[in-house]
Amino acid sequence: MANQNIINSKQEQVNVLSEKLKGAVAGVVVDYRGITVENDTKLRRQLREAGVEYSVVKNNILRRAAKEAGYEEMTAVMTGTTAFAYSNSDPISAAKILNKYAEESKGAFSIKGGFMEGKVMDVAEVEAIAKLPGKQELLTMLCMALNGNIRGLAVALNAVVEKNGETA
Repeated sequence: MANQNIINSKQEQVNVLSEKLKGAVAGVVVDYRGITVENDTKLRRQLREAGVEYSVVKNNILRRAAKEAGYEEMTAVMTGTTAFAYSNSDPISAAKILNKYAEESKGAFSIKGGFMEGKVMDVAEVEAIAKLPGKQELLTMLCMALNGNIRGLAVALNAVVEKNGETA
């Protein structure tokens, strides 16, 4: 029979991870087989800078935590070597960084699935989310659109003034 201290320790790990899952806006489960220590360090640094937490987790513990958090559909992908990344603020940063790394590694590292705002996603959905523009890119696009309208108005007003023969 298993030692009660070990059981309590594992249950505490499940509880902590379950709370993290419940508080996260998005998460991605990956197969990290084939990643070198050097590349893993670079990947972890990128994720940390983006505000994403990343850790290697035992499948059984992640399965139980996912069930407790309401992501039971995601448990099917929790086999083999599993790492988990999640964000409490940016819903696409984890998917973007991990998908880019998966594409560069050519099969040595792969996405298994994920979730976003309570919905479980398969690999294709995570990859689609990863291709969306980030928050900074969207803000830049908005500024460009707003600036273009203001510029158009200025050109139109200037044309009216020139047509009437007045000076600015």
